[in-house]
Amino acid sequence: MDVMNSQPISGIRFKRLLLTGAAGALGKVLRSRLARYCDVLRVSDIAELGEALPNEERLLVPLEDAALTSALLADVDAVVHLGGVSTEKPWAAVLPANIEGVVNLYEAARINGVKRIVFASSNHVIGFYPQAETIDNTVMPKPDGFYGLSKAFGENCAQLYWDRWGIETVSLRIGSSFPEPKDRRMLSTWLSYADLERLVVASLTAPQVGHTVIYGMSNNRTVFWDNRNARHIGYAPLDSSEPFRSTLEAKQPVIDRDDPSAIYQGGAFVTATPHGQ
Repeated sequence: MDVMNSQPISGIRFKRLLLTGAAGALGKVLRSRLARYCDVLRVSDIAELGEALPNEERLLVPLEDAALTSALLADVDAVVHLGGVSTEKPWAAVLPANIEGVVNLYEAARINGVKRIVFASSNHVIGFYPQAETIDNTVMPKPDGFYGLSKAFGENCAQLYWDRWGIETVSLRIGSSFPEPKDRRMLSTWLSYADLERLVVASLTAPQVGHTVIYGMSNNRTVFWDNRNARHIGYAPLDSSEPFRSTLEAKQPVIDRDDPSAIYQGGAFVTATPHGQ
């Protein structure tokens, strides 16, 4: 079971942070955690956000609405952007929030003078690399579906806004963030909730990031990804999937070597149809 640290990881404090996608699975995890690093936490989603915490501002904003998104970023110091479709969907479902929405978000940052965004990208940007290969953050994207394709677009959007307008972004290629790993693949991709917080806080507070891509994983023994090019972020994971290894290997003693989900890093996403069939 994940237990939130009693003390904030960083002494740096923001006046106002924005967390988009705050009603989603990881948004709910980060919501109470990020509140400890700012005077005001502005949370947004298109889903119900529940009761406000003491230092929260809540807004229901569809990211495909450019005017509302621009207003959402007013008076914000930095953004943690989790908003959008987070699973494989038909393109018509992915397009509004993950493509139009990310452009609207960066335009809103440019207009409002926001200079740091932490963008929730995904390991599905590189889902068609083999699990037998270790890759770094310089490899060519190999998305495993429309969702991964949209996240590759988001990373390119972040690069454009850094190169042209000086808006810094850390793109988090998040692995598998759950209370504990669920299968043998996640022994390599697992990101604990506490390490997720460490990753986001490091990305918000690193002195200079430009546009950096970093893989979101805990300190696992077996890995698909190499973060050496992102050491300047200062992310130091403390958790590991290793305590779960014996249980998961006993649960899944045989791996089907002909199963694409066991061959490629994207796991089940490489066979999930993007066409809703």
